[in-house]
Amino acid sequence: MTNQPNWRDNGVRIVRGSELDTNTPQTPGMTRAAAINQAKAGAEKLWAGTVNIEPDAKTGAHHHGELESVIYVLSGRARMRWGDKLEYIAEAAAGDFIYVPPYVPHQEINADPDQPLICVLVRSDQEAIVVNLDIEATESSDTTWIGPNHPNP
Repeated sequence: MTNQPNWRDNGVRIVRGSELDTNTPQTPGMTRAAAINQAKAGAEKLWAGTVNIEPDAKTGAHHHGELESVIYVLSGRARMRWGDKLEYIAEAAAGDFIYVPPYVPHQEINADPDQPLICVLVRSDQEAIVVNLDIEATESSDTTWIGPNHPNP
């Protein structure tokens, strides 16, 4: 007789919105809260949580080392700046996904002066890598970079 997995105790996990953990590395200007990680759900390869940015606020420049990140915009308007001098810029709205490759210096900006920017964040590993950078944004790049993956907002 083979041992059957104990799916009751080792199956699907629900983490309530009221149970999110803010004991995670932070970047000035945003609040990260973990929902899915080893401690909360037993996850081994993923990290997921929320990111909230107050109206008209921006984060400090940072990157996440070797991790890949996906940001899903729930509400608000996200303006992303990235590059060595944060010289590239694009916007995403509710329902849009943002992919941030490993080591890319970036900054999230709430492009709405009146409403909070609320997002779901998923990372490719449990390691909580947040490298805050001392980069001043290039002020001359006020226009959105338009390309195949960056439609005109």
